[in-house]
Amino acid sequence: MIRLNNIVDKVSAYSNITNEDLDFIKKAYVYSAKVHSGQRRVSGEPYLSHPLEVSSILTDLKLDIPSVVTGLLHDTIEDTLATREEIERLFGSEIAFLVDATTKISRLPHVSDVEKQAESFRKLILATAKDIRVVFIKLADRLHNMRTLEYLPEERQKRIAIETMEIYAPLAHRLGISWVSVELEDLAFKFSEPGEHERIFKTVSTKKKDWEKYTQEIVSLIIAKMKEFKIQGDVSWRFKHLYGIYSKMKKGNISLHNIYDILGFRIVTRTENECYQVLGAVHSLWKPIPGRIKDYIALPKANNYQSLHTAVIGPFGEQMEIQIRTEHMHRIAEYGVAAHWRYKGGRLPSNGNEKIYSNLRHLVELKDIKDSTEYIEAIKDELILDVVYVYTPNADLIEFPVDATPVDFAYSIHTDIGNHCFQAFVNRKLVPLDYKLKTGDMVEVVTSKNKTPNRQWLDFVVTPKAKNKIRSWMRQEENLRAEQVGETITQRKFAKKGLNLSNMLEKKKLDDPLAKLQFTGIKDFYRAVGFGNAAANDLLKVIHPRKFAEGVEKSKRIKNIINRISKDEYKDAVLVKRYDNILIKFGKCCNPVPGEQIIGFITRGKGITVHVYNCPRLLEVSPERRIEVAWNEEYSGRIPIGLSVKCENKKGMLSELTSMVSGLEVDIIRADVSEDNIGQGNARFDVTVENIAQLEKLIESLKNLGGVISVKRLTESSHSRASDLN
Repeated sequence: MIRLNNIVDKVSAYSNITNEDLDFIKKAYVYSAKVHSGQRRVSGEPYLSHPLEVSSILTDLKLDIPSVVTGLLHDTIEDTLATREEIERLFGSEIAFLVDATTKISRLPHVSDVEKQAESFRKLILATAKDIRVVFIKLADRLHNMRTLEYLPEERQKRIAIETMEIYAPLAHRLGISWVSVELEDLAFKFSEPGEHERIFKTVSTKKKDWEKYTQEIVSLIIAKMKEFKIQGDVSWRFKHLYGIYSKMKKGNISLHNIYDILGFRIVTRTENECYQVLGAVHSLWKPIPGRIKDYIALPKANNYQSLHTAVIGPFGEQMEIQIRTEHMHRIAEYGVAAHWRYKGGRLPSNGNEKIYSNLRHLVELKDIKDSTEYIEAIKDELILDVVYVYTPNADLIEFPVDATPVDFAYSIHTDIGNHCFQAFVNRKLVPLDYKLKTGDMVEVVTSKNKTPNRQWLDFVVTPKAKNKIRSWMRQEENLRAEQVGETITQRKFAKKGLNLSNMLEKKKLDDPLAKLQFTGIKDFYRAVGFGNAAANDLLKVIHPRKFAEGVEKSKRIKNIINRISKDEYKDAVLVKRYDNILIKFGKCCNPVPGEQIIGFITRGKGITVHVYNCPRLLEVSPERRIEVAWNEEYSGRIPIGLSVKCENKKGMLSELTSMVSGLEVDIIRADVSEDNIGQGNARFDVTVENIAQLEKLIESLKNLGGVISVKRLTESSHSRASDLN
């Protein structure tokens, strides 16, 4: 276990540490040891080992004293009885803010794991926008947790490894802290894909033994050639990290033997001009591989990484990569944002390095996405670093993720331009809106006030901003349509009861009834009715309780029976991949029952809605909102289903029907019969069934009963449609 003296020594190596600083660090160490006393990690080590290791990693990033102190205290609020108020009283408001900012939101009641993850990450990003040190501390915390992941149960290992691979490693990469991102990737790879990791590890280990014989000879050849060109510099070599190899194999669908840059050499010079001179020197020594020369000095990567890359056929016939950069570029490549930071309240100086914050600014802009799953997916999309560079008509250079389209381009300029994007020209040629932009393209979009977003755009846009703005537009349109539908339904219902809705609104007679129902106004009520979340009868009952209560109460009793079955017995009926304790409801358009093939989709703020796999309504749902679900084989409850039976209108028919249903051990919730305009009987049954086999047997038995003309399985009427798809 690392000791406090080791941390102090590391800080002293890059900072003029004072006695006051030393006392501050010791005070934090003593406090952390006190509040974590008796606690142990899963590995069996004292819990204090974790904050010590986190602080040590922060010194590797060469961070300031408050950051190192926060490393020692970062888990005190989350895992002990310590409070933010106590931390602020003992260590000041700066430390209290940093400790609180890195504390996960883990005590929210009645929310799913994905919601906790989303809210914790939202909190982290918003705090980082105020103080960049927050994200450094969080990455150090995650790095040490990954180093000790082997002590956790396998299921948790995999879950944490996947989260690290999808969010924290890309975040470190986005900020340019390469050594942290590389270690996080390799550790996450080890636990998320153990078989692939072991296979590549063994192969690369064998290859290393062969190559290590020749590396020093290659280094000597490069240094000799640089002297010829009168250039000074350092030459080093390294093997590509395991996940980098695996990722390249997977992306290019190639074998390990076709990865050309497993062995790489790095040349660090004094000036940018010397970088290009060294490139010429290397190419005079060995033949370059066509198409493998990349100039990241002229076009830096999204995280400000700069270097020249070239691949050559080496002296022993092997392909190898050579990177050439200045000392300053190398520091940025290793430490990214941390290399620019000047320890001034967490802020970057305004000397041109302010653009580093743009990488985080894009993440902050996603804060308004309410749906937790949608937010996490948007974060993942934003952290993607494979990019293309395109030009505006004014020759401004803009960076986009690979596969970006003219619609992504339009939204990057302005929301209104995106919302009304009509045509796109790339290199002065008309292209479809789903055209995939390439580096060097010059893009121009044409707008039309009559053009608006449509759902198909979500199938091809890739930037989080474009996706977010399109979904926002769709929500507004859905709200407007629901409002119109709700108004029509309410007006019709009021007219049927002999009431003039417009007149009552004009005289403000509905203000109090709407307030009692907790609606902000009539439009809010219309939307609820249009989405199926309220009924016009609800308002009528408040206006005239005695006049309309009986019918409403009868309807309410039946609805309560159905709701009780839905809420209590549906609870464990369906399993959702990757989610626990998430709200489940069934699509009213198809009413699935156990035994039918099903699919779910994520509804905004309402959990998962489950539909029969071939339900026509799913054609209107964006594919990215779909999610795998399955029936729980251990579920023993019953599902409510409606049946409509056309039959001869004869005495005792209802009794015969109900006897048949009861004889098949099917529970009846409601049964009634009426006569249509041609003298036939219409029977309506609300029953509960265990599975599709029981339902099919019931329908077949009813069809074979004398006097029965037809039997139909019922679903909700079309007015509930918007509610299902929200």
